[in-house]
Amino acid sequence: MTATMDGVATFETVLLLLAAVVALHALALKLRLPPSAALLVGGGGLAFIPGIPQVSFDPELALVLFLPPLLFEGAYYTAFGRFRRHLPGIIGLAVGAVVFTTVIVAEVAHMLLPELPWAACFALGAIVSPPDAVSARAVLQHVTLPRRLQALLEGESLLNDATGLTLFRFAVAAAVSGTFSGGAAVGSFAMLAFGGAAVGWVVGRLGVFAVKLLRDQTLIVTTTLLLAWTAYLAGEALHVSGVIATVAAGLVFGWHQHVVMPARVRIQGSAVWRTAVFALEALVFILIGFQLRAIVDRAGGLQEVVSTMSGPVLCVLAAILVARFLWVFGSEGVLTALRKLGLKVARPLGPAQATVMAWTGMRGVVTLAAALTLPAAFPGRDFLQITAFAAILVTVILQGGTLGLLIRLVKPRDTDPPPQVSLPEAEAAVAHAKLAAAEARAYDADGQLIHPQLLDQLRGRARATDRYAAEPDGFMDGIQSHFEVLLAAIAAGRAELIRLHREGRIEDEVLHDLERDLDLEEVGILFQRGAQVDLR
Repeated sequence: MTATMDGVATFETVLLLLAAVVALHALALKLRLPPSAALLVGGGGLAFIPGIPQVSFDPELALVLFLPPLLFEGAYYTAFGRFRRHLPGIIGLAVGAVVFTTVIVAEVAHMLLPELPWAACFALGAIVSPPDAVSARAVLQHVTLPRRLQALLEGESLLNDATGLTLFRFAVAAAVSGTFSGGAAVGSFAMLAFGGAAVGWVVGRLGVFAVKLLRDQTLIVTTTLLLAWTAYLAGEALHVSGVIATVAAGLVFGWHQHVVMPARVRIQGSAVWRTAVFALEALVFILIGFQLRAIVDRAGGLQEVVSTMSGPVLCVLAAILVARFLWVFGSEGVLTALRKLGLKVARPLGPAQATVMAWTGMRGVVTLAAALTLPAAFPGRDFLQITAFAAILVTVILQGGTLGLLIRLVKPRDTDPPPQVSLPEAEAAVAHAKLAAAEARAYDADGQLIHPQLLDQLRGRARATDRYAAEPDGFMDGIQSHFEVLLAAIAAGRAELIRLHREGRIEDEVLHDLERDLDLEEVGILFQRGAQVDLR
């Protein structure tokens, strides 16, 4: 009975958290605040309300539950061409910036707290050094960035957790054993990275093979969800990086899904993934906020934390911010010097983009999960955990909350060369390819035209896309009115369908079938209208 009640209580708490997520997210949208910051602060506030059940945060379970699907989904939608093109810069951020920040934070921590062993200082640096994929995604999806900067930040958020977790494990092992080997650490990291990439490639290819075999769309969507955890758990079981394995699997599967996945599955899968990612991201932030009370209580209470730890914690937070600025602008200086020496591949970002990149770096679930896995007897454990939570709170609220304002102030320009084929030109090419295929099949064996209306429709579409490609802005003025008429016609059809059903003149099956057709038609029109508006 007790176990059953415990299970029921846990389920009720999850429902409470989901209700809080909806309320806080809606409030954040209404007040035009970053939802991640609202959830983090809201979760922290809820934790101190009397009678609210405390939610235990199993750090290992949190990593396994939340990280794989969010990493996989981010890699799945990553622009692979830009990711590959900017891979050196991404590695510089994901490895170089994380290592540099770890060293700076360790130096500052040891200077402020000389009694703290060097291994514990490096563990602190490793905990707070990697920007979090979940936090980055939650913030970046609400801002518009130049393509190169977007690729660098997204790529960094996908890969840097592997660096931070590896450094953290070596630092903890050094603190426990009292020994550390730099050469062994570098070799081990290389094995973890390349091994994780190999495991991820295999899992991704197996996913592609499975999709080719399966016919049921629900099974295919379920398989895509399983791939994320399969890649992560396989990597960890083989003692390589589960993070990199998950990212590699997402990149491989995302590259091939355009060819192997049916359109209806892609539509259903996108809806499922969008809902799952929203729920997981939101729960991550509100659960992080919920840990504030437990962490403060373990450290001796709020008054003890403020009186004994506030100074060192603020200094470490300043070190985190300064270290990123030093790395980003130091890298800019090196690239600028190499460019002046004639190295054409060296392309500095420029002051505006570099400023935006330096100001990003929100911490999240990986930072807290790593801090909570520290052994009970670890030197300075309370200080490390308080600092980890403060790093999450400050970076998500301060940096994440002001990133949009900073972008509007510095106005970073997209310096990447424009694509060889614009979207209007690509749309025209697709329309002509469809027309050519239809023309080849529109006549019977005797040369008699059997699909005249279809050809007229496709020819009209091809002419329209030609006009759009030649003059996108002028074409848009008329197309918006066209979309409004189509939507009004669908609304009238839907009202008539519902009237017939309410009067008992059609069965439910007819209602559902025709309603589905109208829904698909409306979604298609709304998608086209949204895509055209985005182009402006």
